[in-house]
Amino acid sequence: MLNAATSSALTFSSTQNFYRSPSSLSIVLPNPKTILSSYARSSVLAVMEKAITRGHLTVSDSEGVHHFGTRSKGCNDVYLKVVNSDFWMRILFSQDLGFSEAYMMGDVEVDSLKGVMDLWLDNEPGMDNLTSAVSRITSAISGLSNAFLGQTRSKARLNAIASYDQSNELFKAFLSQEMMYSCALWTEAEGGVRGDLISGPTPGDLEAAQLRKIRYVLTAAKVKPGDRILEFGSGWGGMAIEAARTFGCEVDTLTLSKEQKALAEERIKAAGLQDVIRVHLLDYREIPSSFEKAFDAFVSIEMLEHVGSKHYHDYFRLVDFALKSSNATAVVSASTFPESRYSGYQPEDFMRKYMWPNSCLPSATALITAANTGSEGRFTLEGVENHAAHYPRTLREWGRRLDANVRQDLIVKDYPSLKDKSEFEAFRRKWQYLFAYAGAGFAKGYITCHMLTFTRPNDCPATCD
Repeated sequence: MLNAATSSALTFSSTQNFYRSPSSLSIVLPNPKTILSSYARSSVLAVMEKAITRGHLTVSDSEGVHHFGTRSKGCNDVYLKVVNSDFWMRILFSQDLGFSEAYMMGDVEVDSLKGVMDLWLDNEPGMDNLTSAVSRITSAISGLSNAFLGQTRSKARLNAIASYDQSNELFKAFLSQEMMYSCALWTEAEGGVRGDLISGPTPGDLEAAQLRKIRYVLTAAKVKPGDRILEFGSGWGGMAIEAARTFGCEVDTLTLSKEQKALAEERIKAAGLQDVIRVHLLDYREIPSSFEKAFDAFVSIEMLEHVGSKHYHDYFRLVDFALKSSNATAVVSASTFPESRYSGYQPEDFMRKYMWPNSCLPSATALITAANTGSEGRFTLEGVENHAAHYPRTLREWGRRLDANVRQDLIVKDYPSLKDKSEFEAFRRKWQYLFAYAGAGFAKGYITCHMLTFTRPNDCPATCD
């Protein structure tokens, strides 16, 4: 649309004499970007007008202030300020991925990231109308690419480099002492899953909850002194160290991250456990023949997100290969999609583009089915638990520690590009966004977090007669 104030099609050099020579008449073409931005703005605002039925949103930009939804006492009341008009095009063409990029780049300011995430999910059916033909096509392409090419052996190593071969100092800054990068388990000892919101966080709470999670998993795996455990996904050695130190087990653990392996081995040596824990820089698909029927238990904590739907069958086939034929238990946990949202073709979003490239969230049903087919019926499903309610507080704790401990002068040695203040701010906002984005997803039931326990057929339960 042509606007007389900014993009008039005709501009005259003199208003006093209309009929002057043709040379006095100049053509001013509108800026294509301005036209596109204006179209994007009007399109997004029109969708918001109909989409937001729960909560209230105030949007301000250089052209005015708009209100959406109904403000009421106690409602989710969100304020959003558009700093750069690129925001509108990001939203129109990339929806939630576009919003994450706008936030990281400082194109938009919000009074509450959590409030924005909650508002988006509460009004998700209407927000789906933002999807453009372009974004549908790119989503389909990226979903197919992720499903078929995202977790090949060579790609898996690249994914690990992008996800975990980062600064160990960064992860030390916000993780607990055990360095568990997964959901903790909270009890009334820490005030429950909302204890930090009711009475405030207490030093040591995260450490207690993460240690509880490790011991809970190992107890579910029925390990006892002298048992040999196989772990897919070493992290920084937290699970392996506790299994050896407290439960008296021997552990073989696999990772694709050189950074994780180096720090895990350093921590293992410091604990004096180097003779009973071996860290292998190895793809799970390459476990040696010597592992056949060699293990009493298998554990894997939030590594399955990197396996991919095409490979679930092979994953459990190899777990079956490694576990003893009787009196053996497997415990796996993963962030999951509810069955109604699950698809093997998951397009690029904030998580898959900026945090965990080519990741794919399974569903509990997909994993149970794969465990049955991959093992050819040699697993019995013993337990299914959903720990999603415990994740938001875990993420809040990580966010607080990140804000308190990650400073530009400390992080720049591992990330030289962050010498630039704007780059450091974008880096910091990326992690803030992750914690808010994931926290809202778990709290709203958009994503779940399942722990599955499998035993061998005819393995006896605890004495019951």
